[in-house]
Amino acid sequence: MKTEEIEKRAEALITPIVEGFGFELVDVEYVKEGSDWYLRSYIDKPGGITIDDCEAVSRIFSDKLDEEDFIDDAYIMEVSSPGLGRVLKKEKDFVRSKGEKVEVKTYSNKEFDFYKGKSKDFSGVLKDWDEDTVTLEDGSGNTLVFTKKEIAVIRLAVEF
Repeated sequence: MKTEEIEKRAEALITPIVEGFGFELVDVEYVKEGSDWYLRSYIDKPGGITIDDCEAVSRIFSDKLDEEDFIDDAYIMEVSSPGLGRVLKKEKDFVRSKGEKVEVKTYSNKEFDFYKGKSKDFSGVLKDWDEDTVTLEDGSGNTLVFTKKEIAVIRLAVEF
Protein backbone atom coordinates (compact mmCIF):
# COMPACT_ATOMS: atom_id res chain seq x y z
CA MET A 1 0.00 0.00 0.00
CA LYS A 2 1.35 3.44 -0.91
CA THR A 3 2.18 6.08 1.67
CA GLU A 4 -0.62 8.38 0.44
CA GLU A 5 -3.19 5.57 0.70
CA ILE A 6 -2.10 4.76 4.26
CA GLU A 7 -2.36 8.44 5.21
CA LYS A 8 -5.86 8.70 3.71
CA ARG A 9 -7.12 5.56 5.46
CA ALA A 10 -5.59 6.63 8.76
CA GLU A 11 -7.11 10.10 8.37
CA ALA A 12 -10.53 8.57 7.73
CA LEU A 13 -10.18 6.48 10.92
CA ILE A 14 -8.92 9.24 13.21
CA THR A 15 -11.14 12.13 12.01
CA PRO A 16 -14.33 11.01 13.82
CA ILE A 17 -12.29 10.31 16.97
CA VAL A 18 -10.70 13.75 16.96
CA GLU A 19 -13.96 15.51 16.12
CA GLY A 20 -15.72 13.52 18.87
CA PHE A 21 -13.46 15.24 21.37
CA GLY A 22 -14.11 18.63 19.75
CA PHE A 23 -10.54 18.86 18.44
CA GLU A 24 -9.20 19.63 14.97
CA LEU A 25 -7.20 17.14 12.91
CA VAL A 26 -4.33 19.18 11.49
CA ASP A 27 -2.46 16.50 9.55
CA VAL A 28 -1.64 12.81 9.24
CA GLU A 29 1.68 11.61 7.86
CA TYR A 30 3.27 8.22 7.31
CA VAL A 31 7.03 8.65 7.01
CA LYS A 32 10.18 6.59 7.23
CA GLU A 33 12.97 7.95 9.41
CA GLY A 34 16.08 5.81 9.46
CA SER A 35 14.87 2.23 9.61
CA ASP A 36 11.57 3.07 11.37
CA TRP A 37 8.15 3.95 9.97
CA TYR A 38 6.04 6.54 11.83
CA LEU A 39 2.32 7.18 11.59
CA ARG A 40 1.92 10.69 13.01
CA SER A 41 -1.32 12.52 13.64
CA TYR A 42 -1.34 16.17 14.64
CA ILE A 43 -4.32 17.51 16.55
CA ASP A 44 -5.20 20.93 17.94
CA LYS A 45 -7.85 22.93 19.75
CA PRO A 46 -8.24 26.55 20.82
CA GLY A 47 -5.86 27.13 23.69
CA GLY A 48 -3.68 24.21 22.63
CA ILE A 49 -3.61 20.45 22.98
CA THR A 50 -2.48 18.76 26.18
CA ILE A 51 -0.69 15.46 26.71
CA ASP A 52 -3.92 14.07 28.18
CA ASP A 53 -5.77 15.06 24.98
CA CYS A 54 -3.17 13.27 22.86
CA GLU A 55 -3.32 10.19 25.08
CA ALA A 56 -7.13 10.00 24.91
CA VAL A 57 -7.13 10.18 21.10
CA SER A 58 -4.15 7.82 20.85
CA ARG A 59 -5.83 5.02 22.84
CA ILE A 60 -8.96 4.97 20.70
CA PHE A 61 -7.03 5.42 17.44
CA SER A 62 -4.65 2.58 18.34
CA ASP A 63 -7.59 0.23 18.87
CA LYS A 64 -9.10 1.25 15.52
CA LEU A 65 -5.78 0.69 13.74
CA ASP A 66 -5.53 -2.78 15.32
CA GLU A 67 -9.07 -3.62 14.15
CA GLU A 68 -8.46 -2.44 10.57
CA ASP A 69 -4.87 -3.77 10.35
CA PHE A 70 -4.14 -2.25 6.92
CA ILE A 71 -0.48 -1.27 7.43
CA ASP A 72 1.93 -4.08 6.55
CA ASP A 73 5.10 -2.49 7.96
CA ALA A 74 5.94 -2.29 11.63
CA TYR A 75 5.43 1.35 12.66
CA ILE A 76 5.38 3.73 15.58
CA MET A 77 2.10 5.61 16.07
CA GLU A 78 2.21 9.14 17.51
CA VAL A 79 -0.52 11.67 18.27
CA SER A 80 0.73 15.15 19.09
CA SER A 81 0.32 18.89 18.81
CA PRO A 82 1.47 20.55 15.58
CA GLY A 83 3.71 22.76 17.75
CA LEU A 84 4.39 26.48 17.66
CA GLY A 85 6.06 26.45 14.25
CA ARG A 86 3.15 24.68 12.65
CA VAL A 87 3.58 23.77 8.98
CA LEU A 88 1.03 25.16 6.51
CA LYS A 89 -0.11 22.42 4.13
CA LYS A 90 -3.84 22.63 3.61
CA GLU A 91 -6.14 25.44 2.54
CA LYS A 92 -7.50 25.74 6.09
CA ASP A 93 -3.94 26.31 7.38
CA PHE A 94 -3.49 29.26 5.01
CA VAL A 95 -6.90 30.70 5.90
CA ARG A 96 -6.11 30.48 9.63
CA SER A 97 -2.66 32.02 9.16
CA LYS A 98 -3.45 34.95 6.86
CA GLY A 99 -1.90 38.07 8.34
CA GLU A 100 0.49 36.03 10.51
CA LYS A 101 4.27 36.03 10.20
CA VAL A 102 5.53 32.91 8.42
CA GLU A 103 8.86 31.46 7.38
CA VAL A 104 9.45 30.04 3.90
CA LYS A 105 12.29 27.70 3.01
CA THR A 106 12.80 27.10 -0.71
CA TYR A 107 14.37 24.06 -2.39
CA SER A 108 16.98 26.20 -4.12
CA ASN A 109 18.38 29.71 -3.77
CA LYS A 110 16.03 32.49 -4.83
CA GLU A 111 16.80 36.12 -5.53
CA PHE A 112 14.58 39.19 -5.29
CA ASP A 113 15.58 42.56 -6.78
CA PHE A 114 15.32 44.31 -3.41
CA TYR A 115 17.61 41.84 -1.56
CA LYS A 116 21.34 41.49 -1.92
CA GLY A 117 22.30 37.95 -2.89
CA LYS A 118 20.37 34.73 -2.96
CA SER A 119 18.79 32.79 -0.11
CA LYS A 120 16.65 29.77 0.68
CA ASP A 121 15.18 31.31 3.84
CA PHE A 122 12.60 34.10 3.87
CA SER A 123 10.06 35.48 6.32
CA GLY A 124 7.17 37.88 6.18
CA VAL A 125 3.46 38.29 6.74
CA LEU A 126 1.25 35.90 4.78
CA LYS A 127 -0.77 38.18 2.50
CA ASP A 128 -2.25 35.88 -0.13
CA TRP A 129 -2.11 32.46 -1.77
CA ASP A 130 -3.78 30.54 -4.52
CA GLU A 131 -3.42 27.13 -6.13
CA ASP A 132 0.05 27.95 -7.48
CA THR A 133 1.60 30.79 -5.43
CA VAL A 134 2.13 32.19 -1.94
CA THR A 135 2.64 35.93 -1.34
CA LEU A 136 4.37 37.45 1.68
CA GLU A 137 5.16 41.01 2.67
CA ASP A 138 8.50 41.49 4.43
CA GLY A 139 9.24 44.00 7.20
CA SER A 140 10.21 46.67 4.64
CA GLY A 141 6.93 46.44 2.73
CA ASN A 142 8.39 44.39 -0.14
CA THR A 143 6.21 41.75 -1.79
CA LEU A 144 7.70 38.25 -2.06
CA VAL A 145 5.94 35.82 -4.39
CA PHE A 146 6.82 32.13 -4.39
CA THR A 147 5.47 29.34 -6.53
CA LYS A 148 4.31 26.43 -4.40
CA LYS A 149 6.63 24.14 -6.39
CA GLU A 150 9.69 26.03 -5.15
CA ILE A 151 8.63 25.96 -1.46
CA ALA A 152 10.18 23.14 0.58
CA VAL A 153 8.29 24.18 3.73
CA ILE A 154 6.19 27.08 4.96
CA ARG A 155 5.50 27.39 8.66
CA LEU A 156 4.33 29.87 11.28
CA ALA A 157 7.25 31.94 12.54
CA VAL A 158 8.15 31.41 16.17
CA GLU A 159 9.13 34.65 17.88
CA PHE A 160 10.44 34.92 21.40
